[in-house]
Amino acid sequence: MSAGTTGAGFVHRARPQAEVRRLALLVATGCLVTTAALSAQRTVSLPAEDRWLAPGFEEVYRIGLLSGAVWEQFGDVESVAFDGAGNLYVFDDQAQRILVVGPGGSLIRRLGGLGDGPGEFREAVEMAVMPDGRVIVADFRRRGFHLFHGDGEFNRMVPMSGVTEVMRVGPIMALPGTEAVARVPTLATQILTMTRELSISHSTHAIEREDLSGERTSTDTIAEAWVPANRPEDFPGRNPRRRGVVGQVRPTVGLPQLSPRLYWGVLPDGRVAFSDSSAYAVKLAEAGRGVVRTLRRPIRPEPVTRRLVRAEKDRRLRNLEETSRPGTDLRDRREAIENLRFAEEVPVVRGLAVTWEGLIWVLRRGEEPVSDGPIDVLTPDGRYLGSYRTGTMELPDAFGPDGLVAFIERNEMDVETVVVKRLVGS
Repeated sequence: MSAGTTGAGFVHRARPQAEVRRLALLVATGCLVTTAALSAQRTVSLPAEDRWLAPGFEEVYRIGLLSGAVWEQFGDVESVAFDGAGNLYVFDDQAQRILVVGPGGSLIRRLGGLGDGPGEFREAVEMAVMPDGRVIVADFRRRGFHLFHGDGEFNRMVPMSGVTEVMRVGPIMALPGTEAVARVPTLATQILTMTRELSISHSTHAIEREDLSGERTSTDTIAEAWVPANRPEDFPGRNPRRRGVVGQVRPTVGLPQLSPRLYWGVLPDGRVAFSDSSAYAVKLAEAGRGVVRTLRRPIRPEPVTRRLVRAEKDRRLRNLEETSRPGTDLRDRREAIENLRFAEEVPVVRGLAVTWEGLIWVLRRGEEPVSDGPIDVLTPDGRYLGSYRTGTMELPDAFGPDGLVAFIERNEMDVETVVVKRLVGS
């Protein structure tokens, strides 16, 4: 993710036999704490020692190949999602359309398309899919959300309320069983200011519930996630007013390098799991109560030393040289890298996602400060099921029912494909 994706489905599926056997083994060896005991704890301490899982995939299909059908030639795949029937939804930002693909890889229908008519998009930027196939699309230029029925028919348009000073649109996640989505306005990817001076400011990331059941949207706060204090004056650009405005609406602007980021996902019961600090602390929040549980592993963040900062700057300088065209004047960009500020610690967590059944996948950092490491698998009630070793598993771009996962891949020719696989074994 982004860091970005849809919520998990609300239907609890029967566990695969391999998982049942594994959990039975944990019970037999005394490693499994009872749910009743865990539920009473606000903070759950997880084991320090890694228990390695063996990954296994079966490829189901892939779309977007140059040799494929005309309909699967993508422009820019923004996001993918599944419904409860195992259908895949592919949002092509460039084409401004959503393709619905059946479990066998065949096209079922198209949604949207550029235009001003009902169900057409002017500037769709985000998509969320409900387990029953309903689709919600955030449209920046229309300042609202398109709602589609499960059969693909356009339902209605719901305007955003409260758009007076600024409009922000970013990743949205479905809240199963409702007509609502979760979102974090301070992580917006699209921002439109309506006034020269803003009265708003943010010291936290508000994880919000956006209700779409009325004539206009209404908003409640599920939880407040932490964000480090920022310095908007460090935002690159020459317009001081613009720097200040952007810093007000997006508080991550101007943060030191390696600052903790917010990673979040929606559980099948509507709760939100998120990580917002440099420590290993996965928080669970629910509407009306805020944070109700924190899952911790005793993995300490690495202090940022001068040697680490120098190594990271050198890495970025090498990458700049390798990716720039010959003859490009790189003096300003080299200077910008040399002047970067860094946080005091390297965060342990680099990503988080929620599976269809409600398991929480936590991506840890690798050997280098900005490299990916193992992926931990946790249950919301506080059980550690194990970890996938570094390099054996990536966080999928979408989870589906019955072990389905989807990955957005880009080859050496810059052609995007979407690969659907099924997770098997442990």
